[in-house]
Amino acid sequence: MKTKANRFDEKDLKEFEPEAKVGLIATVNPQGLPHVTLITALQAKTPDTLIWGQFSEGLSKQHVKSNPRTGFLIMTLSRSLWRGKARWTHELRKGEDYDMFNNKPMFRYNAYFGIHTVHYMDLVETCGRERLSLGKIILSSLFTRASKGAFRSGSFRRVLKPWAEGLFNRMDTLKFLSYVGGDGFPVIIPLIQCQAADSTRLAFSPIAYANELKRLGKGTSIAIFGLTMDMEDVLVRGVFGGFEKRRGTTLGTMDIDWVYNSMPPKHGQIYPVIELQPVVQF
Repeated sequence: MKTKANRFDEKDLKEFEPEAKVGLIATVNPQGLPHVTLITALQAKTPDTLIWGQFSEGLSKQHVKSNPRTGFLIMTLSRSLWRGKARWTHELRKGEDYDMFNNKPMFRYNAYFGIHTVHYMDLVETCGRERLSLGKIILSSLFTRASKGAFRSGSFRRVLKPWAEGLFNRMDTLKFLSYVGGDGFPVIIPLIQCQAADSTRLAFSPIAYANELKRLGKGTSIAIFGLTMDMEDVLVRGVFGGFEKRRGTTLGTMDIDWVYNSMPPKHGQIYPVIELQPVVQF
């Protein structure tokens, strides 16, 4: 990564405006664990201020109010990306930014939802424009696919449903890892090479983004977010099992202990399964 700064390059601000991009915000839940949310309506208002529009409910909107430290990632269709840290400050339900978001085609011509709240964050740190390391990502993906069978958990439990397991195994699915850094801010790392070893464990080669991935300590709580080009996504969380060499290949693993659906209209925990409760009040 490049030298850190506390301002975006003004020439980059226009690139954040289109809705057709990947925008991610990582937050910290009350238990101190990372959470990742897709926010395509994420952009810079000024070189040192980020804003994002909210049209649905979800855990991230609760987390920022109890812990304002966030991590973010913006990736354009040209595969340029910006990452960093920001601090949530406040929200507004009217004003010029509210009007700006709701006049964008995605929301202006949508009969079902519009932006109802605009959130504001102060930029803390960014490394500026990066490019996806496609060569290393492809190599990492091939190593992961060839060797992940040696890293199966051996468990007969089903944690990921077949649809979610398939999503992680698709080569065109975008994946991103997040953990909470020593300063309390979440970190986001592209992890496109990540795949499911089985329904309880994810595995990934550290060839792409090696310097960042090797900072992870065994036993660290991590979240991995999977996103398809059709905007289907799933978030999983678990404990990083460290890097291990088997059959001549080194992979890192995460045993999944929590699965979350963040897609509208119904967000919620998928695993562990929550028992249905009878409705007793009408």
